[in-house]
Amino acid sequence: MSDLTDRLAEGLPPGALVVDPDVTAAYRHDMAGFCPAGTPAVVVFPETVEQVQHVLRTASELRVPVVPQGARTGLSGAANAVDGCIVLSMVKMNRILELDPVNRIAVVEPGVVNAELSRAAAAAGLAYPPDPSSWESCTIGGNIGTGAGGLCCVKYGVTSEYVLGLDVVLADGRLLSTGRRTAKGVAGYDLTRLLVGSEGTLGVVVRAVMALRPAPAPQLALAAEFPGADAAGAAVCEVMARGFTPSLMELMDAVSVRAVNALGRMGLPESTRALLLVAFDGPDRVAELAAVGELCRAAGATEVVPAETRAESELLLEARRLALPAMERLGTTMIDDVAVPRSRLAEMLDGVAAIAERHALTIGVVSHAGDGNTHPIVVFDAADAGQSARAQRSFDEIMALGLELGGTITGEHGVGLLKREWLARELGPVAMDLQRQLKAVFDPLGILNPGKAL
Repeated sequence: MSDLTDRLAEGLPPGALVVDPDVTAAYRHDMAGFCPAGTPAVVVFPETVEQVQHVLRTASELRVPVVPQGARTGLSGAANAVDGCIVLSMVKMNRILELDPVNRIAVVEPGVVNAELSRAAAAAGLAYPPDPSSWESCTIGGNIGTGAGGLCCVKYGVTSEYVLGLDVVLADGRLLSTGRRTAKGVAGYDLTRLLVGSEGTLGVVVRAVMALRPAPAPQLALAAEFPGADAAGAAVCEVMARGFTPSLMELMDAVSVRAVNALGRMGLPESTRALLLVAFDGPDRVAELAAVGELCRAAGATEVVPAETRAESELLLEARRLALPAMERLGTTMIDDVAVPRSRLAEMLDGVAAIAERHALTIGVVSHAGDGNTHPIVVFDAADAGQSARAQRSFDEIMALGLELGGTITGEHGVGLLKREWLARELGPVAMDLQRQLKAVFDPLGILNPGKAL
């Protein structure tokens, strides 16, 4: 321990190295439940690329594992410490280094908060669309590490589609630059896309070139109430089949609607079995919203409430943003992240309801309906061993259901510790073998975020 701290201190400024166990304990885990977390030996807060290189060189020489962290808002255990590790917290590397409106790019350090980049882009008449629910606190480095999504993915896509280039410190301390600053570029293997979503197992991101877009018009939204998942799923399919591209299309089941009403006094109809929220931000948004409202009615909506102003739209969308904190008030939660084809969305929701009934548990579902990404939220009493066991079984059954419906075990939260066993079931032995070989090329000693994903 003393050798590690002495060696690290040689290349770090005062205050960057923390060994107080009362402080380091706060950096043991992210927000995922049911994931083991070890005790770190130290926590390091680098402020420069050179300091990160020093930490990785030292870790390699001493064979000490390194766990990179951002804001620890993740939901898969990918940022959880392992015993005796160096936790490498990137939150102090938080500068927007460049914002270029001509080339529509931003160059940022990994600790930049998502919302800060969004606001800086907006001030230049541009937009950074990926918007995870934790966008006011999550960092761009964490978003890159997990391949994060958000509410606007149906139109604008996920984080990986905005990462043009990366500077990454490898396990041995070398600095790798990937990608480009140009609008196009196909030189060599696409290492940038390989690194996005790798959860800190291949290298530590220290700089990123992010694509920006022209700022859209303010969203207009509607809320449509349905008597069941089948009718809501039919409406989603019809909207997409007719060629509409909403900026947001979210679906909430009856459990999540009731929870949001209890928390926020939103006045949502308690009779609803499925609530669909749809928004548009294009030049024809008023006409598009009216047309989608008619499609919802034709699919069986019992009530369609369109917003007429931006403020009314934000009020409608606030219900969706409150879903997770509302469910967390009901007990301990396990949040799943299963994506299925849009055409199987209703089957997924009905299947989750059946799982909840079978295990006598409360499970609410909110979903990014436009891209089929569902978030079943299992609620249970962690002090009750029987409920905890049933919650774990239900979580696994939900993932199995997603795969049966042609989906994936994670659409945007990542694998981390929570879904390691399920990754092999989805990818198969050949893909897993190749991924392990890639890991060995980047990290031959296996010190980078060991035990995560693979």
